[in-house]
Amino acid sequence: MSEPATSRSTLIAAALIFAGMLLGGYFLPDIVNFVAQFSPWLAVGVGILFVLAVFFVFWLRARYQRRHER
Repeated sequence: MSEPATSRSTLIAAALIFAGMLLGGYFLPDIVNFVAQFSPWLAVGVGILFVLAVFFVFWLRARYQRRHER
């Protein structure tokens, strides 16, 4: 009986993560170009932080699922 609630929660989380990645990826070039006016190294750092943030979100989601699986 808890299967539909779990599936719904998973779908909502996946949709939010995907929307965040899509929105971040859409604005990332503009942000990097703006930051590159001040420092190209800082612009590289912004790009790296975006990629790491994607993995960080997936890591947090997996950790949450493991804790609430019991």
